[in-house]
Amino acid sequence: MSKAFTKETDGDIDDDPPDASSLPTGVKNYITPSGFARLRAELMNLMDVERPEVVKVVSWAAANGDRSENGDYLYGKKRLREIDRRIRFLSKRLSAAQVVDPARQPNRDQVFFGATVTYVNGRDEEHTITIVGVDEVDLDRGHVSWISPVARALLKAQEGDSVEVRTPAGPDSIEVIAIRYPDAS
Repeated sequence: MSKAFTKETDGDIDDDPPDASSLPTGVKNYITPSGFARLRAELMNLMDVERPEVVKVVSWAAANGDRSENGDYLYGKKRLREIDRRIRFLSKRLSAAQVVDPARQPNRDQVFFGATVTYVNGRDEEHTITIVGVDEVDLDRGHVSWISPVARALLKAQEGDSVEVRTPAGPDSIEVIAIRYPDAS
């Protein structure tokens, strides 16, 4: 069959899939200085190290001739698209980011962005979380997004306050035990 009648692409479609971690409309992209630095370092690594290496491999593979069954070429093009997609995502996130340094929080007796909060839930389970930006969430380290239900419930609470949080199992009452912020350097 002639190639004129078949649709062959390298998959270079520029349609980015909807981002699962996108921010709700009208919500600011708050981020800590360390989170901003981590995302910026990832962006610089992709642009300065990974992308040039993949481009080199793709160029070498393309020079080898038939591209239709050339694994280095096909995988390289796919990896290049993934890298470019991530670069676009990181660039957009960093340009929209509002860096908030929790160490400069003047009102340290209330829960705000960047606070590390220890609380007890209605089942007498003690938890410690740090409220961070949506791009910094790491549940294994206890970092939760400031737009998560528990963080929203805790915002502006003080030590000793009990607040109501909506959980999948229903409403739960949590009591704030301690609030900490990083020291200003």
